[in-house]
Amino acid sequence: MAERAVPAPLPRGNPLRRLAGGLFATPLNTMMTALMAWLLLMTVPAAVEWLFINADFHAATAQECRASAGACWAFIAHKHRLILFGIYPYDEQWRPLLASLILIALVVCSCLRRFRHAWLAGLWAAALACAGILMWGGVFGLSYVENRLWGGLPLTLMLATFGVAGAFPLGVLLALGRRSEMPAVKGVCVVYIELIRGVPLISLLFMSSVMLPLFLPEGVSIDKLLRAQIAIILFAAAYIAETVRGGLQAIPKGQFEGAASLGLGYWRTMSSVILPQALTIVIGPLVGIFISLFKDTSLVMIIGIFDLTQAAKVALSDPQWQGFSTEAYLFIGGIYFVFCYAMSRYSRALERQRRPDAMW
Repeated sequence: MAERAVPAPLPRGNPLRRLAGGLFATPLNTMMTALMAWLLLMTVPAAVEWLFINADFHAATAQECRASAGACWAFIAHKHRLILFGIYPYDEQWRPLLASLILIALVVCSCLRRFRHAWLAGLWAAALACAGILMWGGVFGLSYVENRLWGGLPLTLMLATFGVAGAFPLGVLLALGRRSEMPAVKGVCVVYIELIRGVPLISLLFMSSVMLPLFLPEGVSIDKLLRAQIAIILFAAAYIAETVRGGLQAIPKGQFEGAASLGLGYWRTMSSVILPQALTIVIGPLVGIFISLFKDTSLVMIIGIFDLTQAAKVALSDPQWQGFSTEAYLFIGGIYFVFCYAMSRYSRALERQRRPDAMW
């Protein structure tokens, strides 16, 4: 059998030589490098000119913006509060802003190892209570605001955060159930996972918004926002379950046998021995699901919930500021990018921290 050719190692020493060795190591690499350089030269200068150099940041009217040769960021300056907070009462928008900051601070604290103590659960409960009071009001002199008026970034953060918090434990239980030796439990988990993964999230949102109220007893109703949140949790849990199941299958059989030899029961074995290793293996795919879930919250706009994307569409419906959809979607795209990139960087840091802990 012919031996497989091994590529020559990259030159060491000077960073420029190493870079050149990677970009021009083969004729194909040279061709791809030249193609990418040409594409960058054609797009980057024009994009920078449109985005920044010729952009209008201070126009008072849409007519002034249309007269410029670049982007109209003045549209964002005029409409940023509508995009960020939706149709929440204008004079009360400090409340969703503060609630969003509380939610972001909670997530950041939960990601830092120094805050991982028993009191963190109490902190979450207190902070969520404060966020709920801020959003709903009705107490402490705050005017009451129905959740149908919520929208924008705070609503997107809430749907994503509670979606992850609810879907992760459910997904882990489904993964354990699918690997269970009890046929009934395994069958139910398999049917649920395959059924949910076989339909798009849009269909679940439609069912939760339109069909679910038809099956409820007369006089019983569930809030539309809560129905959308439940649909997101059920959808994400199925994908998390399959990802966690892959991690469980990667654990050597000796780990189970070692735990059994120590006299550990099933739940103690899973919680102390198997799951920590399995979750370490699938950190990357899990974070990928969380990022997708954060972006998929934009689909709630199809059932009339004012998330960040829907709020941008409402801002664009103003007759005086129509025609600036590119700027609006670049703005909300930047917001999505910041949060998704932060999650991606955290997953890489977490993998570096956890990888040495894997003893097998």
